[in-house]
Amino acid sequence: MNDSPQRVLSGIQPSGTKHLGNYFGALKQHLALQDEVPGECFYFIADYHALTTLRDADKLRQSVVELARTYLALGLDPDKALLFRQSDVPEVTELMWLLSSVTGMGLLERAHGYKDKVAKGIKPNIGLFSYPVLMAADILIYQSTLVPVGKDQVQHVEMAQDIATHFNQAFCPADPVLVRPEARLSATPYVTGTDGQKMSTSYGNTIPVFASGKKLKKLLGRIVTDSTPLGEPLATDGCNVFALTKLFVTGDELDRIASYYEAGKREGEPFGYGHAKVLLGELIERSFAPARARLETYEAHPELVEEVLVKSALRARDEARRTFERCKRACGLI
Repeated sequence: MNDSPQRVLSGIQPSGTKHLGNYFGALKQHLALQDEVPGECFYFIADYHALTTLRDADKLRQSVVELARTYLALGLDPDKALLFRQSDVPEVTELMWLLSSVTGMGLLERAHGYKDKVAKGIKPNIGLFSYPVLMAADILIYQSTLVPVGKDQVQHVEMAQDIATHFNQAFCPADPVLVRPEARLSATPYVTGTDGQKMSTSYGNTIPVFASGKKLKKLLGRIVTDSTPLGEPLATDGCNVFALTKLFVTGDELDRIASYYEAGKREGEPFGYGHAKVLLGELIERSFAPARARLETYEAHPELVEEVLVKSALRARDEARRTFERCKRACGLI
């Protein structure tokens, strides 16, 4: 990895309770980067972006706090990474307008995210259409150099690169203001839902990160399996239970569990899918036990969460103001 200082930037929408797909797809990488990357990490809760589809004010406020608690409980360190509300930095939407003035319609019309959402029946609106410009403002205003994303978001980072180039060429070709960001493609595993499809809230097949006890047992009981009788060898390939198990264990421990499947026995006793689900539940409980304890603290003391959001926003806004002032000056607005 490049040892020069980096500015990592990523956002996540406050779209309800986070599940294992969210954790292994984004949250885990975000938390790792605060220790792996030399530099700073800026993580924002994308409440402006959420307005393109969410029309419930109370739900939005609740989801923002829930997401912040989740990050902190899972191990985000406010001394290493900023965590703030997107809407607490109004310069982002001001920069969006400046960027809109140099962004071609054709670029936005090619956005996969917009076309996919419309194809799924979401009513198109200007916010949804101009989503990539707001995302570009999110990235560029903090002079971000590294943007961790999944494959479905790479195009948005490429659009941010194009928009930065267009702005610099239009207003400050001799002394470019905006930094060209680079995408960091995460090795996101395919997280299997309880029905075998990709885990997604829209499919109703999720397992929440902090599910525990009877609730977790009930959810794991829904995982679709084949009809192999108890005590007969179980296939690991294509098994939804084993696919989830692999997210939590590796090496010798994974090999040992695989041997139970292959033999249909565990320590001489019959081993079936029911036993495999119990074992998966134990792994989930064990993996997130420390985080669940921290979550209880943040739930009991919401002021601790708000303190992190406010302090982080103040630092983030200082960075945003500096960039925005330079952009305004380049445009002739100062």
